[in-house]
Amino acid sequence: MKKIILVDDEKDQIFSVKIGFENAYPKEFEIIGAESGKMCFELLEKNIKPDLILLDIMMPKMDGWEVFDKLRANPKYKNIPVIFLTARSDGFAAKAGSMIADDYIEKPVDIDELKARIDKVLNKS
Repeated sequence: MKKIILVDDEKDQIFSVKIGFENAYPKEFEIIGAESGKMCFELLEKNIKPDLILLDIMMPKMDGWEVFDKLRANPKYKNIPVIFLTARSDGFAAKAGSMIADDYIEKPVDIDELKARIDKVLNKS
């Protein structure tokens, strides 16, 4: 079972992705919610080892860009694949997100499309 940390300050987003994966792909993925960048790092420090991180860009206190930079700066976490999953849809975010991370997906996202994108990233890493 692949372990995915979903970092998003919107509890509803975490819930809908988690339930979507549990219903559609019950034995393939474990979605672990983190409501902030800080919570993401707390999970990582507790030795939760995700196969991938889904990362929202627009969050209070520590946004997704900052979380991404901190992940890449830490030797223990720098090789974890990251997909930006965000409502931000401007050209800069899309271009930067797809260049620096493993993928960039705009919300709202279809569960089957998200799974296909996750599979693509995990199969190339």
